[in-house]
Amino acid sequence: MGTACSLLPFLGFTSLLNLGVGLWLRLNQPILQTLNQLLGPLQLGLILVYVRIGEKIWGSPPMPLSVPTLIHSFRDSPAAFLQRFGWTGVHAATAWLISVPIIVGSLYYSLRPMMRKFSRQPATG
Repeated sequence: MGTACSLLPFLGFTSLLNLGVGLWLRLNQPILQTLNQLLGPLQLGLILVYVRIGEKIWGSPPMPLSVPTLIHSFRDSPAAFLQRFGWTGVHAATAWLISVPIIVGSLYYSLRPMMRKFSRQPATG
């Protein structure tokens, strides 16, 4: 769950999402937040991927994006930023929401044998 939450394609929201989901599911918060920080570079790399996949899902033409344009637009006027890039966020969120069950399922089933092995080992010390 922490991996899926950490890949949300909106900067600055992953910590809150991990906190909320972690409290709801009673997950280990230090592990969730550490994972969130470790996955930061992957999150940045996937933002454009999620945007482009979302554009294909919605049948929208590609929006020209660059980090300097996004930063400059947001600094000038957050309201104008949302007006200009709001649908881009919807596109990215759509692709992310579709990917969440795939991410969670693939990680869960691939890591389950290893977790079972570790849970069976007697504690030493």
